[in-house]
Order: sequence, then structure tokens, then C-alpha cells
Amino acid sequence: MFVVGLTGGIGSGKSAATAIFEDLGIDVVDADLASREAVLPGSKALDQIQKKFGNEILLEDQSLNRAKLREIIFDNSEDKTWLEQLLHPEIRHIIQSKLENSSSEYVILVSPLLFETDQHEFCNTTILIDSSLNSQISRTSKRDSVSEDSVKKIISAQMSRDDKLKIAKIVINNDDSLEQLESNVKKVHENLIKEITK
Repeated sequence: MFVVGLTGGIGSGKSAATAIFEDLGIDVVDADLASREAVLPGSKALDQIQKKFGNEILLEDQSLNRAKLREIIFDNSEDKTWLEQLLHPEIRHIIQSKLENSSSEYVILVSPLLFETDQHEFCNTTILIDSSLNSQISRTSKRDSVSEDSVKKIISAQMSRDDKLKIAKIVINNDDSLEQLESNVKKVHENLIKEITK
């Protein structure tokens, strides 16, 4: 299976790009969804998180209170490391299983932390959806109804745009219209098909 990793900073247009790939008949595995699946009610991981942090990290429906957990681990590097060691292997297993079950010509693994985690190791090549800081701030502020300062804080906590540009094999610019993004994605798709069928 030929796996294409796709990433980008917040508000760069990852979701819009993956939707276009899906319209082209390409399977998409979402690392964020896999991370949610890993802590579903009844999962071993959620059980261990509850034992460590208590019932306050559960919502009324017994699902994980992500905001509360983020709050607990934010300033505690030991707890953060414990959580990562618990969840990363589980998330990796879910991702691997979904990739193996793909039946399209290649499969996209979309992950905001593709380069920060070992998820890039699954990939034959990588795509960065790249957009300017202004585009990221404007899109995220509109989409999530948050302040410009909040968006800047999130961006500064992520791997820098320059570092991502150095690592990514393919860069798709998304500072223009949705039509332009679609055109750019289609070109990349055609090139990937050529590469795979060589």
C-alpha cells in the first residue's frame, strides 16, 4: 500500500484538501479520528486514564473530557509523557489497521502531527498544505470563533512552517481560492498515480 502523509498547520486547509482527494476516490485515514477511537468508552486506554486522573476526566456520558485532560497535563511534563506512552502505540495500531484495509490506488494519512510523531514512518511520501500566517489566522478565527491571539498561540506551539517546508516532499500552496486548491490537488494526484504505476 502506497501511503501519502498529509499535514499542515492549523487553518492551512487540510480538511478541504483531503475532501478533494476523497472526491477523487482516494481513501483517507484521519489520525485525529484514530486518537479519538483510542479513548472511546470501554477502551483499555480510557480505563487507565480514569484510574490515573480520577472520574473528573469523564463527561456525563462516560466519554473522555478532553478539555479537562488537556488542562491537567498542560503544565505537567511527567503526566504528558505518561499519556503519550499510553496512547501513541494504541493510535499507531488503529492507523496501521485502517491503512491496511484501504483499497484505493494510494491512501492518505492526514495528521496535524505527522512530522512531530512517528506517524511519518508509515508514509512513502508526504504533502504539506501550506498557507501564510495571515490565511491561517483568518480561517481559524472565522471557523472556531476565537481571537487572533489564541490562534497565534496555537501556531507558535506547533512545529514551525519553515521546518515543515524543509521536511515535506510535496508542498501544496493554499493561499488562494478553493478552486485553485482543487486544481493543485488534482495535479499532485495525477503525479502520484504516475509515480505508483511506473
